[in-house]
Amino acid sequence: MARKKKEPILNKNAIPNAYIENAGVLMEEKITETLEKNYMPYAMSVIISRALPEIDGFKPSHRKLLYTMYKMGLLNGNRTKSANVVGQTMRLNPHGDSAIYETMVRLSRGNETLLHPYVDSKGNFGKCYSRDMAYAASRYTEVKLDNICNELFVDIDKDTVDFSPNYDNTMLEPTLLPATFPSVLVNSNVGIAVSMASAVCPFNLSEVCETTIALIQNPEHDILSTLKAPDFPTGASIIYDETELKKIYDTGRGSVKIRSKYNYDKSANCIEVTEIPYSTTVEAIMDKIVELIKQGKIREVSYIRDETDLNGLKLAIDLKRGADPDKLMQKLYKLTPLQDNYSCNFNILIDGVPKVMGVREILNQWISFRENCVRRRLNFDLSKKQDRLHLLQGLGKILADIDKAIKIIRETQEENEVISNLMIGFSIDEIQAEYIAEIKLRHLNREYILNRLQEIDALEKDISQIKDTISDSKKVRKVIISELKNDIKKYGKPRKTELISSTEDDVSNFEIEIPNYNVHVFLSASGYFKKITPLSLRMSGEQKLKEGDYILQHEETTNKSELLFFSNRYQVYKAKAYQFDDTKASVFGDYIPAKLGFDTDETIVKMKSVTDFNTGFVLFVFENGKIAKVPYKSYETKTNRKKLANAYSSKSQLVDILFLDNDTNILISSNGGKSFVFNTSLILAKSSRDSIGVSVMNLKSKNLVSSVKIIGDDIPSILQNYVAKNIPCIGLSSKSIDVDNQLSLI
Repeated sequence: MARKKKEPILNKNAIPNAYIENAGVLMEEKITETLEKNYMPYAMSVIISRALPEIDGFKPSHRKLLYTMYKMGLLNGNRTKSANVVGQTMRLNPHGDSAIYETMVRLSRGNETLLHPYVDSKGNFGKCYSRDMAYAASRYTEVKLDNICNELFVDIDKDTVDFSPNYDNTMLEPTLLPATFPSVLVNSNVGIAVSMASAVCPFNLSEVCETTIALIQNPEHDILSTLKAPDFPTGASIIYDETELKKIYDTGRGSVKIRSKYNYDKSANCIEVTEIPYSTTVEAIMDKIVELIKQGKIREVSYIRDETDLNGLKLAIDLKRGADPDKLMQKLYKLTPLQDNYSCNFNILIDGVPKVMGVREILNQWISFRENCVRRRLNFDLSKKQDRLHLLQGLGKILADIDKAIKIIRETQEENEVISNLMIGFSIDEIQAEYIAEIKLRHLNREYILNRLQEIDALEKDISQIKDTISDSKKVRKVIISELKNDIKKYGKPRKTELISSTEDDVSNFEIEIPNYNVHVFLSASGYFKKITPLSLRMSGEQKLKEGDYILQHEETTNKSELLFFSNRYQVYKAKAYQFDDTKASVFGDYIPAKLGFDTDETIVKMKSVTDFNTGFVLFVFENGKIAKVPYKSYETKTNRKKLANAYSSKSQLVDILFLDNDTNILISSNGGKSFVFNTSLILAKSSRDSIGVSVMNLKSKNLVSSVKIIGDDIPSILQNYVAKNIPCIGLSSKSIDVDNQLSLI
């Protein structure tokens, strides 16, 4: 008897593979379709629900955290452990505890990231100006909402903003916070989305509120007159540039230049930096200064240390004897993040759409948003007062004949008929009848009746005023102005970041003292460059090169010389020798095409170091027998241009480039076996870099110049017969002599 095959046991909810369409089948799909189905939803989620702030000044992660703390009663209560808040926030924010806690840290008073912190903190929350100062774990720190959050959540329970379900539909959360001041500009906000980013710099609260008031009263208000400049939590100084600020205010894009503050302790011969740019950290500044000391670009510093303590930031720089502190700081401003730029990009979500706006447009959007909040609050109050008035109007009818009401209730046989009998007896609706039926007997006295009648009059007056306000935009804006003035009074603070003029201590034309010393520069055939000091070269072994590479050029020059790199695309790239680090023979060196930004497939032909552009010249030898003589002066530029086009002629193929300080004798040869020697003084120099040159060698059909070599002032006897007095020249046959071998022996 055949054995029956046992049937597999399947989960009732499982779907057999036979019913999964295309299961396990590799299918071709267009990349555009994949991006549309997979990447675009992710990109939109990052843009709309994560990285960019909205008009209330918050990203979703900030809003969820603050609203959770509000619902926990932390606006007026005592502090609680941060871990409690993090755990509760996870009901709204589908992220890990570390991400939520990092958000809290940035919003806290202890971290000093915000001009007006939203979280009142206790414990170690790190510092925004320190890269290495770590914040304590959430189980050690305590938090509550700061007082300014009263303005974020004011009337949030009066339908001022919309609410939406959280990620698992178990509770509601606000889509925006009804802030009474433009928090979007008061505190900084930085976010990186997909294909776009946002960087909103902070402004002084008083200046922002005053500007908003002025803009409400006059839409053409000059914003720069009241909103002086950004104001950063770390203080420091802004170099005032009115043109750049106008650009930021108009377009939402631009940058402000921030400079550190310092004082000089003469007794200790020490510079104390007490305020640094918002965009950097103490550690970044120290690392850069140490790097400059190692490179020999700064020689005035003997020691540097971080003395930051409970009193605040302090970076101490000990000076060597005789060093000028002011001159050193000018140098450090130019070479280190002690002076830095903050790039602005006011990209904000408006109704779910990212938009880069200037300050005027942002404030107008906020005014419109706040008007809507105020109207919704007034409508909520109006509805409540109308409901109360409706009840009291029903009560008024009862109070006019209390005996009749009592009689109706007493004569009603069943309890559930009391409401309907009152409705019939006094011509009132069910809501009014329910309210009246619940009144206690103790309230049926003269005082209670008079108070209720007076309340009716007050409600009617309030309702009339609210309706007038709702229907009149000017009155709504007066409410907003009143709130803004109150915010200035309660939370306004002096500026932390002072303004200095663009000419004050200007370092734009400050000449950096570059140490000058002898160096050897090497260029390999594949484009690797090395700058080595003579001492290091004497102590080094063989040059380290990639397989198949070799040293193309070796020159002795100085650290201040200018380097010219000629490419195969008829261009010359310029750089200073001191821009390259001193290195050793045991390393590959800098790859010039990458270092100087060569074009695709562009390679180096030759290199030349120049210390004086007034003497010397370049010889460009072409296959067609022409040579161009171009002075070094033609490659000198007044500005720091890094790239010169048309560095030499493109009319014929280049054979070689020779660099000469003075006229000398040259041996030129063709592939037809002809050679001759001539003096470069026979060639007239041309100031134009792309000169096609002059004819030097007459060539027969299909013959080309194959090589050119420097002979020098002393011509070997074997080449005496090859000297030409005039050019162009055909030359003599060189097949009977080994020219290359003879030249190698010279």
